[in-house]
Amino acid sequence: MTEVQNGSGASRRDFLRYSGLIAGGAAIAASLSACGGPSSTGSDSSSGSKDSIDVALAYALSTGFDPMTASSAVATAANLHTLESLVDLDPATREPYTALAKAMPEEVDTTTYRVALRDGAKFHDGSAVTPEDVVYSFERVLEPKNASLFSQFLPFLDSVKKVDGTTVEFKLKYAFPMFAERLAVVKVVPKAVVEADQKKYDALPIGSGPFKYVSASATDGIAFEKFDGYNGPRPALVEKMNWQLLTDPSARVTALQSGRVQAIEAVPYLNVEELKRDASVEAVQSFGLMFLMFNLKAEPFDDVRVRQALHYGLDTGKLIETALLGNAEAATGYLPKSHPDYVQAKTVYGYDPEKAKSLLAEAGVKDLAIDLVLTDTDFVKDCAPLIKQSWDAIGVKTTLNIGQSGGQYTNLVDTGKYQVMAAPGDPSVFGNDTDLLMRWFYVGTWPNTRHYSAGTTEGKKVVELLDDAARETDAAARKELWRQAFDLVAEHAALYPIFHRKLNTGWDDKALKGFKPLPTTGMSLLNVGRA
Repeated sequence: MTEVQNGSGASRRDFLRYSGLIAGGAAIAASLSACGGPSSTGSDSSSGSKDSIDVALAYALSTGFDPMTASSAVATAANLHTLESLVDLDPATREPYTALAKAMPEEVDTTTYRVALRDGAKFHDGSAVTPEDVVYSFERVLEPKNASLFSQFLPFLDSVKKVDGTTVEFKLKYAFPMFAERLAVVKVVPKAVVEADQKKYDALPIGSGPFKYVSASATDGIAFEKFDGYNGPRPALVEKMNWQLLTDPSARVTALQSGRVQAIEAVPYLNVEELKRDASVEAVQSFGLMFLMFNLKAEPFDDVRVRQALHYGLDTGKLIETALLGNAEAATGYLPKSHPDYVQAKTVYGYDPEKAKSLLAEAGVKDLAIDLVLTDTDFVKDCAPLIKQSWDAIGVKTTLNIGQSGGQYTNLVDTGKYQVMAAPGDPSVFGNDTDLLMRWFYVGTWPNTRHYSAGTTEGKKVVELLDDAARETDAAARKELWRQAFDLVAEHAALYPIFHRKLNTGWDDKALKGFKPLPTTGMSLLNVGRA
């Protein structure tokens, strides 16, 4: 019998869904999360208008939008359309391009760069974008008291200063070959507006991007309109955008089939073939992963043998084939095989229940009972009963604690009141280089306040390897340092991927032109118009 302890209140409907996982398309339907979006925005759809694009995203709006701290899937995707960095990354190709910068950074010497601003760039309130705004935007991220999640991506940066009325200068602590693309992690904000009322700015910011916010709420979604003052490389091709936030997967499918929206992210795997009769559906391999994370302060998870045992005891192949219908690849390294820096780790967790039992015995662990914390993301919930089945089979009594993501982190993970967590993660929304992807989970917030590996010998060594690689100008030597870091995080298994997902996006190709599915969570409507 499947034990389900749902952090947001388990329903009989959810219970039946877990135990009847592959019974057909109806199994995809699930209750909306407690903090999720509704089945519609409650407003009249303008999907028939050539001046508007309507889409549906899969996640709830759980944070504000201030780019100094916003890391949620919805806020990150929305800010992509409304705010700019000096250099941004193309959402589909991940290649850098000049956004607020007039040209790519000029290298004065190996530790000094200058960047000129785009002529005539303006914020949504009509004020000019100035070097002072750029300096302020970087300094607030770097200021420790602001606890910005993005400061960990800028360890190489010493200072930023104004040179003249159009130019800023960056001084680096050491030569950093990925400087230009790393600028994308800092969005430029208007200093005067943020300083006047940061909380108001967090709720509905203004930027210099092609769209500006009209409204945003967890229930009514997000409304945007074209910014007529935008003079950058990716102008808005429609007058309005409306984003519905539909955490219910069946609601997203229905919205696209009915024509209320022209695109949806996270097409449920069971509905792909059905939806292909009405729309275009494409799967893109992503970095996006589902990980196991352990609380190293809680016994016996401070013992690496226990962590490894639970990985070996997980039938990942069954998870992928049954819950994701083959739309993922089992992790054989920290990066997916499609990443240019992929290396197979020395430790690969193939399904080996006997080895799992042996490691538990070696660690002196008997009758282990686990309260497994999971988020209510649809594919995670689909995996949950199979994880329990795998662990129960090796003698580990497993209780499933499923709840809305924000609540699980706030109430359990960030307070240290958890043992093991299985959840999704995708830092590739911020950048796709190896240094950034590794720093997200192994430097800063996660090792210090979530899996607590920061104080371990292995955790310190990973940071050392990443810092050495960041200073390394020889590409081959840098990759070798990363390889050592990959091996270490795989063996240590404080937080490590189970698999990397393929992301299915659906859209009406008769209604949209220029639309491309992304290899990350979220959606991009930059350079997209109505057909």
